[in-house]
Amino acid sequence: MRYRVSISPRHISLPLTIFAMSLLLSPNIYAAPSPKIIELTQTPCQFLESENGVDHGFHSTSIKDCEAINARTSADRLAKAKILKLSSGSYIFRVKNQSVPYELGFWLRGDGVVNRARLPSVSGGDLQPGKTKDYAITLKPGQYVYSCPLNNTPDYKLVVN
Repeated sequence: MRYRVSISPRHISLPLTIFAMSLLLSPNIYAAPSPKIIELTQTPCQFLESENGVDHGFHSTSIKDCEAINARTSADRLAKAKILKLSSGSYIFRVKNQSVPYELGFWLRGDGVVNRARLPSVSGGDLQPGKTKDYAITLKPGQYVYSCPLNNTPDYKLVVN
């Protein structure tokens, strides 16, 4: 004995439509997460957020001014500085040249020779007065430092777990 099964298009269309709508309405589970944004503000010879929001009121017309200021003050300031603690993942460091009258940059790298060789880094310049630039990086667990070589800031600590 043979049985014949007949499926009409109307029996398929509703479940198929429901499935298609669920794909369209559900969040894309395969999309990469958006990078987290870390905002940093440079004033002469320092990053404000790294020094707990304290603006020391330094004045600088060139890197030489910051070299002299930081030779006198950076050890004490770094002892009080905020250590930035982050999770591994994608980040954008949004850096603003708030009041430094010359071009700045940003450099994030592993702390020390071994970490500098094994951890990712990002750097760049052309951060003009009053402007903001984004520096994208995917951080892995480890010890990092960040600074501005053109503003001669101290090396601020960053720890990624």
